[in-house]
Amino acid sequence: MAKLNQIIAVEKGIKSGALRDLAGTQATLQKPALLAGISRSYQPKDEEGEQLPPESTRVQVKSEDVLRRTAATLTRLFDVTATKDWANCEARADVTVEGQTLLTDAPVTYLLFLEKQLAELLTFVKKLPVLDAAEAWVFDDSSDTWRTDPVRTIRTKKIPRNHVKAEATEKHPAQVEVYYEDIAVGYWTTSKFSGALPARRINELVDRIEKLSQAVQFAREEANAADVTDRRVGDAVFGYLFR
Repeated sequence: MAKLNQIIAVEKGIKSGALRDLAGTQATLQKPALLAGISRSYQPKDEEGEQLPPESTRVQVKSEDVLRRTAATLTRLFDVTATKDWANCEARADVTVEGQTLLTDAPVTYLLFLEKQLAELLTFVKKLPVLDAAEAWVFDDSSDTWRTDPVRTIRTKKIPRNHVKAEATEKHPAQVEVYYEDIAVGYWTTSKFSGALPARRINELVDRIEKLSQAVQFAREEANAADVTDRRVGDAVFGYLFR
């Protein structure tokens, strides 16, 4: 008795072979000369007339023969696909990860869907924003975000000052140069907030997704190892279509 994974393995080859044969048949049918035949004989007008040999061309392609060959070509494909699809309805397996059974008797078609979705989810999680590793973050319950510890910085203001380069005399005014001095006028206390995730959290999510993906793959292989019952539907279909 065949296994489901064996049927899946040969289905692609049978399908491509059937399509190739059909393409060849269609190309043949596009050549009218192959479907045409003729038979003719010559009789001179009188006994002394020129005698010519008969001519004939046989029909090389018969449409009914083409239908029979087409039915034979597609019957195998119809049977293999039916065997696979019927088996897919019955093939099931549990999904178990880290000793915990998450799904029971999951159909193989759903396992294929789940495997694809987990691959897309893994890509999504790997692109999540990560907290800046240069900062020290703590979770702030009141804002439900991550924040840094408050940092106090000085706010300064430039105050003009006069620098007397030369005192005034009877003949010359004083030479004064204006410069600016940074004077502390206050303090900023700053905390940064972020809705990103710690790298540790993202790594945990990635690890879980990868473990579940592996468990789903194992389950799919187990389901695909189920025995299948051959389905014979091609004869019924083409027995009706081309009778």
